[in-house]
Amino acid sequence: MKKVLILGAGMVVKPIVTYLLDKGYLVTVATRTRSKAEDMIHGHQNGTAVAWTVDNTEALDEMITSHDLTVSLLPWIHHIMVAKHCIKHKKNMVTTSYVKPEMKALDQEAKDAGIIILNELGLDPGIDHMGAMRIIDHVHNHGGKVEEFYSICGALPAPEAATNPFKYKFSWSPKGVVMAGNNDGNYLRHGKVHYIPTQDLFKNPLSVDFPGVGKLEIYPNRDSMPYVELYGIPETKTMMRGTFRYPGWCESLDAMKALKLISSDNYDFTGKTYADMVAMLIGEADASNIREKVARFLGLPADAYALDALEWLGLFSNENMNRQNDIPFEITSDLMIAKMELGREERDMVAMQHVFLASYPNGKREVIKSSMLDFGTLATDTAVARTVALPAAVGVEMILNNEIEVKGVHIPVIPAIYNPILDALEKMNIRMVEEFGLPESDIIQ
Repeated sequence: MKKVLILGAGMVVKPIVTYLLDKGYLVTVATRTRSKAEDMIHGHQNGTAVAWTVDNTEALDEMITSHDLTVSLLPWIHHIMVAKHCIKHKKNMVTTSYVKPEMKALDQEAKDAGIIILNELGLDPGIDHMGAMRIIDHVHNHGGKVEEFYSICGALPAPEAATNPFKYKFSWSPKGVVMAGNNDGNYLRHGKVHYIPTQDLFKNPLSVDFPGVGKLEIYPNRDSMPYVELYGIPETKTMMRGTFRYPGWCESLDAMKALKLISSDNYDFTGKTYADMVAMLIGEADASNIREKVARFLGLPADAYALDALEWLGLFSNENMNRQNDIPFEITSDLMIAKMELGREERDMVAMQHVFLASYPNGKREVIKSSMLDFGTLATDTAVARTVALPAAVGVEMILNNEIEVKGVHIPVIPAIYNPILDALEKMNIRMVEEFGLPESDIIQ
């Protein structure tokens, strides 16, 4: 019986554990807090929970040796350590994280060891790659060119749960969501490269009307430019990867960034209230009439939506923060986590859409859309967990069944990998709905 080692027991891990146990594999979940792993295994006879921390490399080495495959669902910074142990013992490995240069550098060593290290096998990255490549290969196989390509994804509360001014609730790594607001953006659109510095990330979002949801806004997702080569579309004039949010998020986060509320600068906040902190950050001597002062600082009307959001969050309150030396990011993100957690009886949602403009030698031009909308059932059975963990689970099963022949460090852009995984996900009601032959007016404006 094949044995799978899963490292980590975070918010997206449970579905892969359940999937592999139900398929009859022996599964070991190793994590800092053993009780979390035990909850996921839920008494299954094929499951084992192990208390383990990343500094215990000797135990890691022993666990990897005794299992057929390792899935690292740890923070990405630990993947390289895990990969080196897998190479040493010639054991295959799967992650859901972006391939960093340090991982890419292990490609030849993995090939020499005769193993595959399959990365980016989650939602975004993961399903986004696979859904994109299925369309791109279709266009190329028909002699066509991809002239424009947009890839947008968002993990959001379901519409009925988007009840706060930010229209957002956390269903995965809360600190990671807020930290992503400090990224910059870089993309190609209509033949021109657009670099968006972090202070402008949430300005001028694009928008679409997403079927079954309504209006969603789009802001740039990191650097889109490497995907021109990665997806094999050097002909494209547009390559933009973006993130979906409900209206309200972008203007509110733009204000927070301008106020340095998610910065990592250190301050002495001893004895300060939330309003005092905001006053300090905008150079005001005191926190009286703080909303009006913030409006003036931002150049916004006093009744601006973003100010309502900040006030709702508690940033204008006279409550003592009980902080000393700290950074605004930690204080603001803790406030957001406390007030914006997805309720146990609330659903989350994953929305993904690829939009292509394709042209063909016979003069035909068409817009193609590939869309996915997936809802969780409860906060404990989330859409984001399903869509991150289940692609990895299918990939694990394919590797264990010797259905993937390539070796080395890979992501799922090869037809022999992405087609079976997308087909398997459809059977679990996770599907990209493809629409061909749409008019050019349907491209994102």
